[in-house]
Amino acid sequence: MTEQTALTPAIRMVLALTLVTAIAAALLGLTDLVTRQPIHEARRAMLRASLEQVLPPHANNPIDDALTVHADGRDIPVYIARDDTGRVVALAWEVIAPDGYSGAIRILMGVAPDGTIQAIRVTDHRETPGLGDGIVRNRAWVDSFSGKRLDNARWAVKKDGGDFDQFTGATITPRAVVKAVHRGLEFFAAQRARLLKRASPLEEPARKAKLQP
Repeated sequence: MTEQTALTPAIRMVLALTLVTAIAAALLGLTDLVTRQPIHEARRAMLRASLEQVLPPHANNPIDDALTVHADGRDIPVYIARDDTGRVVALAWEVIAPDGYSGAIRILMGVAPDGTIQAIRVTDHRETPGLGDGIVRNRAWVDSFSGKRLDNARWAVKKDGGDFDQFTGATITPRAVVKAVHRGLEFFAAQRARLLKRASPLEEPARKAKLQP
């Protein structure tokens, strides 16, 4: 009897901990359920805003018109921009510069079907404010990529004999971006025929036959 009585507090503690754990798990699950959709929508809105900055005018929603290409050990979503006839006017995808001064730099680039850059935008970085963050602040530098192709630019910063400016006191960051964008163009050159074939114009919806009077 004494032995059974001594076990009671321990059993109660186990039951209490089990109950607390179950309640905590339920609350976490509920929080995830409630916040998942808003987070998804917020990320989608941010992506769409970024795509609007690197793509020319288009009639579709590129987020819903995307292809996935496996390259460099990862799946790369490629977003398609079309005119009102379904013709591809540009494609966009993200490249990552792993060798930024303070870590990886994520870059969204939009490219015309002939391989000409429409625009690029840095979407995430941790570079030093006032130095390396010129990849965002210095719009003239960012816009200098527009119109560039693999064959009409020397893909390096001027310090390395290329065409792209570096920033005062910061060469590592622009060098990393230039290299990443160049790799992005090489990716497109290698995948171009396959991508354009898969993204061929969408079939026009069949027109409804007019009712005869």
